[in-house]
Amino acid sequence: MHVVKNFIKSLALTLALASTIFAGTPGWETQWEDAKAKAKAENKLILINLTGTDWCGWCIKLEKEVFSTKEFKEFAAANVILMEVDFPRKTELSAELKAQNEELKKKYLQGGYPTIFLLDAEGNKVSKDLGELEGGTEGYIKKITELIAAQK
Repeated sequence: MHVVKNFIKSLALTLALASTIFAGTPGWETQWEDAKAKAKAENKLILINLTGTDWCGWCIKLEKEVFSTKEFKEFAAANVILMEVDFPRKTELSAELKAQNEELKKKYLQGGYPTIFLLDAEGNKVSKDLGELEGGTEGYIKKITELIAAQK
């Protein structure tokens, strides 16, 4: 019985650690190929966010004031595929995720963090960097809605 309890505790710890290695912000894709496939299948644009979730002050502020709001979450779920490309300093990413994010950084990082674009399902930019967009949640929803309409 003691062996079973230790096994279960070890398994629970392993799963908890694995979830931090692979986890992104809830509602955000972290796998690039999955995000593109989902965008294609759902005929949606990708909102890619290159961020430093545990160290970048502007990234944290944007997450708190825009991306985590109920209004934005509802809007995004209906209109775009969210893709988070994180470069944390305190959390260790898997080697695969780190390599993928480095490739996306080479392709999309513009200046600093956060860098945010709308992309088509092939990964082509359909917007300028939205990272410093004013107007909070309403500003983001308005601008993204305009960009989506321009693609149709």
